[in-house]
Amino acid sequence: MTARLFEAALGIASPWYINGVEFDVAKKTLSIAVDFIAGSRFAVPGIEGTHPTHDTVPKRYWHLNFFQHDCYLEVPVPRVRLPDGGIRQVEPDRAGRLAGFTLLFEALILAMCQEMTFAAVSRLVGLSWHQVVAICKRYVKLGLEKANFSEVKRRVADETSKARGHDYITLVADADLRRVLFVTDGCGAETIKTFAADFAAHGGDPKAAESISIDMLPAFIKGMTTHLPNARITFDKFHVIAHASTAVDKTRRIEQKTDPSLKGLRWKLLRDRGDLTPDTRADLDALVAQVTTKRTARAWLYKEQLREILDRKQVNVVRDMLTQWATNVMRSKANP
Repeated sequence: MTARLFEAALGIASPWYINGVEFDVAKKTLSIAVDFIAGSRFAVPGIEGTHPTHDTVPKRYWHLNFFQHDCYLEVPVPRVRLPDGGIRQVEPDRAGRLAGFTLLFEALILAMCQEMTFAAVSRLVGLSWHQVVAICKRYVKLGLEKANFSEVKRRVADETSKARGHDYITLVADADLRRVLFVTDGCGAETIKTFAADFAAHGGDPKAAESISIDMLPAFIKGMTTHLPNARITFDKFHVIAHASTAVDKTRRIEQKTDPSLKGLRWKLLRDRGDLTPDTRADLDALVAQVTTKRTARAWLYKEQLREILDRKQVNVVRDMLTQWATNVMRSKANP
């Protein structure tokens, strides 16, 4: 009865069966012996038919924990004799892609690594950090080998810091399916060249790219126009507003030299008004009320107007509003 229960739980079917179950209370382990019926024949990928067993190789696979017990499958893995006289090892269906683990255990690792750090996962499952990373790297490699980018038309690219200082990585993603397509070190034009080559290697056509959303990094712009020549470039809203916020802060610094009342307002000007406390919001509103006399107040209003414009969806309306906005800003004396 116990053997049948574990066979059902593990999805084990003929010619495989449970040959024994052993609890070790002291070591907190559960060992499940899996065997196959004598005389069984096994298929080998890429070779037609089934083949007789030549011998077996004992292997141990770490499976999902059984409550507080580490669970292992003890499996005699068959090696079969092929028609040409060669010997080939047959991996059980439950075997993972990294030696010593089952598919379900590796699936658990992958699911957890999407939600937490490698270090946290290693502590929870009892593996080393390096083992957790090795499992993830193996499946990322397998996924990339099978990836097909032929249908990708719209993409987004951005750089992010991976360590202190100017140590960046560039990421490119599919804008429609929201999946990462490419990651590489650096953030220059060469990273886009490398992406274009990788994109082509996975069935994509760099010249057929319809659009790409990037920030205003000159190296990105140069890389896009050179290696994705037909892609329409869109500057993403987040970075546009970030540039406007920088301009507001520059305006404040310039004006503060002759107007000490602007000291202490930096973060009130840069944070979203809705995130401010009632007191700090009142300070900001008091500044904005002086829009006719303070350039910093005008700069802040221009930034907020830009944010409202970019939140709209009608292209023609946005185009007209941006044109008028740019005219107003150029005529103002908020030079930054």
